[in-house]
Amino acid sequence: MELTLGQRKAITKTQLAKWPKASKSEKTAILDAVCQVTGWHRDHARKAIRRALADHQRGGPLPAKTREPTRVYDDAAVALLTICWAALDGPTGKRLHPALPEALANMDRHGRLSDTQRGVVDQVLAMSPATIDRRLAPARAGLETRKKISHTRPGSMLKASIPMKTWHEWNDTEPGFVQIDLVGHEGGDNNGHFFYSLDATDIATGWSEQITVRSKGEKIVAAGLTELQLRFPFHLAGIHSDNGSEFINHHLLKWCQARQITFTRGRSSQKNDQAYVEQKNWSVVRRNTGYFRYDTPTELALLNQLWPLVSLQVNLFLPQQKLISKTRTGATVRKTHDVATTPLRRLLNRHNEFVDPRDQARLEHLLIDTDLIGLRHQIADIQGNLINLARHRGIVQQRGKTNAVYLSRRKLDKRASPDESTKQTKRAS
Repeated sequence: MELTLGQRKAITKTQLAKWPKASKSEKTAILDAVCQVTGWHRDHARKAIRRALADHQRGGPLPAKTREPTRVYDDAAVALLTICWAALDGPTGKRLHPALPEALANMDRHGRLSDTQRGVVDQVLAMSPATIDRRLAPARAGLETRKKISHTRPGSMLKASIPMKTWHEWNDTEPGFVQIDLVGHEGGDNNGHFFYSLDATDIATGWSEQITVRSKGEKIVAAGLTELQLRFPFHLAGIHSDNGSEFINHHLLKWCQARQITFTRGRSSQKNDQAYVEQKNWSVVRRNTGYFRYDTPTELALLNQLWPLVSLQVNLFLPQQKLISKTRTGATVRKTHDVATTPLRRLLNRHNEFVDPRDQARLEHLLIDTDLIGLRHQIADIQGNLINLARHRGIVQQRGKTNAVYLSRRKLDKRASPDESTKQTKRAS
């Protein structure tokens, strides 16, 4: 068994009395013994003995001298980095690093940079992803997450006629195949009426669109999909959903057949089959709307004003990473991702044949004309209004389900005793 550092120092300390008066041959023998026991190199063992001897003569070791931190990036550079991070809704360093050139150029083009900030642009661009994460650690402190409530209820027997598609069949997908899901804005109490946000995410490019609907009724969800279909810059060729009754129904199946759209579903209780949209449920929907309850017409209008702005921010400016490979070595899983790229660049650079030339020109002009900081301010204004409406409502108290008696099966536990009559006795005539 390998010796600890304390044991090695103790062995070195036992040789201190012999070392000062030892001859050259005796010092050689002492070094040989120390090296054999500790496994040190001779040069390291000689330095350790001399250091221990100096500490012994001094009466104790010197206190460790703290190294002065070297500031490569000044406070102005960190402040500008924080502004870019906040404008892009707080991505990690690996996603923020590729977005900085476009974000800083956009800020400069729309007059959002002062003379001091222009002087530190090169410093911000020189930061590595790891340095970005370290410098943004104070800004990330205090961010909280909250566990969501699932609103998925099993669909009908119709799902037997809808083909199933699992997570490993999405590797070579062309633009146009999207995964869809509903996110409920119940505020912690899923009784009564509240709104849902319909989330649709393209597999190949990561392009995502959202719309808030009044309920998860069949016709309402299909109408929301009709609206989202017009927002994507390419043709929808297929949709993939979970097994919720809001998707597995005859109305949505006919909607897909009328538009020649492939309709597939995942396995029950296997969220990895629709992992692309599941991650957008948090990174896009929950990050922008929180976990408040929304159930009034004013909140519905504000939410549907919010989503087109969020679409510009996420699809045009915010880079995303895609998983390339995953290897397992024992209990260790190593994942390899590609370089973070915005959905717009992923679409135009890798799949431009799926986009009409007029739409390509429109998207390029939209990227240039959009003011990133102004866009962030518009999003923050709508979010502030939603938060104020939620605060005026007060804290939502979670209530028991209206059918809690039947879900708990307490009705089924009441059985008649063997000597108890279960029928009313009839009067004699």
